[in-house]
Amino acid sequence: MKQNNRKIGAEKETLAMEFLKRQGLILLEKNFYCYFGEIDLILCEGETLVFVEVKYRKSTKNGPACEAVTKKKQRTIYKCAEYYLYRNRQFANVPCRFDVIEINGNEIHWLKNAFGGL
Repeated sequence: MKQNNRKIGAEKETLAMEFLKRQGLILLEKNFYCYFGEIDLILCEGETLVFVEVKYRKSTKNGPACEAVTKKKQRTIYKCAEYYLYRNRQFANVPCRFDVIEINGNEIHWLKNAFGGL
């Protein structure tokens, strides 16, 4: 990935994080990396653990940003979430949810329960 794309990605992840914090979620991790891959944001909403993938596109000309969260990407996020739960056993019996923050241009869309949960 080009350096500029990384910078834009980091900016959009921060924008998404601030958006979710304004909605009352509590940030636990940003850019959680493990052997299986990466999860952009991990937050708590009440008693629910929320794993968030952030996707950005300048425009919807080539489709909305959420279309970039493929089945393969979902499996990667799911495996990372399982590993996170293994490493953080205090969340063993906490309900989990997988959300997507889609940023198309300057519009932010929060897709709750975007794909299957644990």
